[in-house]
Amino acid sequence: MKKQYFWLLAVLTLAIGVGHYFYQTIQLQEAVEKSEEKIEELQTAVEVKEMELYYAGEGSKLEKDTGYDSWMRSVQLSEDLYEDSEGRFKKEWGIFLGEVAEQHDIDPLIVYEMLRTETGGKFDPTLVGPETRYGHAYGMAQFMKNTAPWIAEKAGLEYSDELLYDPIYSIELAIEYLGFLYDRYEDWDHALTAYHRGMYGLEKYIDENGHAASWYAVEIQENAESLEGFAYLNQR
Repeated sequence: MKKQYFWLLAVLTLAIGVGHYFYQTIQLQEAVEKSEEKIEELQTAVEVKEMELYYAGEGSKLEKDTGYDSWMRSVQLSEDLYEDSEGRFKKEWGIFLGEVAEQHDIDPLIVYEMLRTETGGKFDPTLVGPETRYGHAYGMAQFMKNTAPWIAEKAGLEYSDELLYDPIYSIELAIEYLGFLYDRYEDWDHALTAYHRGMYGLEKYIDENGHAASWYAVEIQENAESLEGFAYLNQR
């Protein structure tokens, strides 16, 4: 009988110990998640401030008027993109992309290939990305609801969650953000990796790999270079 009590006590003690361990583990996980959320908030605040300074200072690009030649290039670009995407990238999107990219001195083929990568080649304006601990990404440019509002605000654009599903809006917001990132880092490896991972995600990637040439950045640039047969390029 004493043996039975002993084993029962041992089992209960072990169960209490295991339960306490798991309770502490859950508390630790919750504390880590809260810390990560706080860090994310602080990082976002820093990015917002940097964009604010960018648009207020000499680093911001002034929009330039586009004339007849630019319009004709954009029309040809729209034809090329429509054909390359097998009709998925609408011609009106291509014209808009060409004109806004021209205003911001951004290579439209980089933007196009980025949108292709973000949507898995579908160019679906209604796309909702997989769930992450920060939520989902939305639309053709796959912006998240915790970053899109402040990017839109600093770029002087209207914002609502529904606009993330508007392909024209997605294109303009993507160009605004890419323009900021490219001006900040002055090369596409850094700018594209920052677009994909966030500015602090870029720093972490560089710390781990010693460079900024992520698969995302390399794939987009290589795909853009492969479009050298576009008639659009002969008009530049």
